[in-house]
Amino acid sequence: MRSFWIFAPFLASNVQASFYLLTDNWVGTSFLSEFTWENIADPTHGRVNYLPQSESLARGLTVVSSNSLVLKADSTTVLSPSGPGRDSNRIMSRKQFGHNTILVADIKHMPFGCGTWPALWTTNVGTWPNDGEVDILEGVNIETPNVMTLHTGANCTMPLSRSQKGTAVTTDCYWLTNGNAGCGVISENQSSYGDSFNNVGGGWYAMERTPTFIKVWFWSRNDPLAPADVTTPGQAVINSDNWGVPSAFFPNTQCDIASKFGAHNVIINLTFCGDWAGAVYGTGGCPGTCIDNVNNNPSAFANAYWDIAAI
Repeated sequence: MRSFWIFAPFLASNVQASFYLLTDNWVGTSFLSEFTWENIADPTHGRVNYLPQSESLARGLTVVSSNSLVLKADSTTVLSPSGPGRDSNRIMSRKQFGHNTILVADIKHMPFGCGTWPALWTTNVGTWPNDGEVDILEGVNIETPNVMTLHTGANCTMPLSRSQKGTAVTTDCYWLTNGNAGCGVISENQSSYGDSFNNVGGGWYAMERTPTFIKVWFWSRNDPLAPADVTTPGQAVINSDNWGVPSAFFPNTQCDIASKFGAHNVIINLTFCGDWAGAVYGTGGCPGTCIDNVNNNPSAFANAYWDIAAI
């Protein structure tokens, strides 16, 4: 049996072929019980202070309604250079999922701007990298479009040419190769990330994971070709066979996906600077240094928020 998670309209369990049945539907206030707010030091060494749920709610940096989850960064405080980083959120699903799963995310707005590093991803933090990592939506600073990436243990590579709309930029998924760049695919759609994503009201991301492949699709909010079983909230059954060529396709031809990927949690976070955004900050037209920008320009992060219709 396959499970079908829908990371926006819903999540679910499959019966045959590529049909999946709904198993979970995370919307609005359900996030408060189905996710944990991780009050931890940032593993990617960002200039960030992740808040616990109670404090984030009290500060208005987490806002929930019947049909929305908004996760904000602090945009009013000038930081002391010797004090904690900018307040933000990192949330992780209590539930895990494995192979034969689809996750669909309906996202209305994502963080963007110099110094930001937002991500929607799945992994098992306790066993990383041995059980793999799937980065569905991720990027840094003002670089676009989206980059979809796998990170794994040794002996997992991807063919340079394969059936996908995006462009492969790296092919070795092993985390110790190329500074943990993973095997990434740049989206073919400029509206898949940042201001272009936000200006059209976001869209839908879907990730399908089986023992033989991992696929990621994206449809912009105004895309007339977006499948009805993705765009209809609470859809009980979906069929990924009708979704066409994915933006990113990771086959098992040179990687044993069945053994390289284990049970995963879903994570949504926003950090600042750190190992990636900080390292490339000076190459993308952003002012000053990353740390100075994050410390001294709080208003620059007014647009650095997630607005998720459902997970």
